[in-house]
Amino acid sequence: METLGYAASVLMGLSLGLIGGGGSILTVPILVYLFAINPILATAYSLFIVGITALVGGLTYLKQGDVDLKTGFLFAVPSFIGVYLTRAYVIPSLPDTIMTVGNTIISKAFLIMLVFAVLMVVASLAMIRKPKPSAGKKTLSPATRVALIGLEGLIVGGVTGFVGAGGGFLIIPALVVLVGLPMKKGVGTSLFIIAAKSLIGFTGDLQHQVTIDWKLLLTVSGIAVIGLALGMVLGKKISEGLLKKGFGYFVLIMGCFVLFDQIHKL
Repeated sequence: METLGYAASVLMGLSLGLIGGGGSILTVPILVYLFAINPILATAYSLFIVGITALVGGLTYLKQGDVDLKTGFLFAVPSFIGVYLTRAYVIPSLPDTIMTVGNTIISKAFLIMLVFAVLMVVASLAMIRKPKPSAGKKTLSPATRVALIGLEGLIVGGVTGFVGAGGGFLIIPALVVLVGLPMKKGVGTSLFIIAAKSLIGFTGDLQHQVTIDWKLLLTVSGIAVIGLALGMVLGKKISEGLLKKGFGYFVLIMGCFVLFDQIHKL
């Protein structure tokens, strides 16, 4: 199964390079189902793998001028705070058994994966549905827009920190649907935010994870970077509309798979 896991890591990098997100959506299932890693530890590993891969992609997009640094900064700073506090304090404070319903035990690992799946489905629908007509839409003041972007960053940081994800499946909809960035500039900006936020979140895990399989992390990260390079080449040949809708359906399929798998295990 590990061989299949390494092969799937190429797809994870391909996803990040092509659509600026989705890497964590693949990485957590890859680590859990193919490398047989506990979901809680897998969320920590995912932050490192996705962070390193996204950093390489983000630097490349920056050189091409496809990164909105101002929006990225406004979104990223509160997001950093949210993800670090969640990984360093919220996750460790949760009990292994959240609750018991009859003979069914709701564990911390189950809760994390369940929230992960639900968020994927919600985010995917935001990308798939057709945008509403802009007629009559209120124009936000600069101060309101800054506050909105910061609030979105804080919420996304906390949520993605909880599920151990880079957060592209939430960052992309926030940047494209709510902020209004073009899809391809959203991809580059998302990669920068994902890289910084993921690696900062991973430092929160280092306070609690005694044993880290660095060989596995570096190997999977290296393979993912290869997929990333391929995805960035393919991304230049695909239209923005198709890229946006394809991202949405990809996230929806993965979300439904994880959701059904977790429910089946109850």
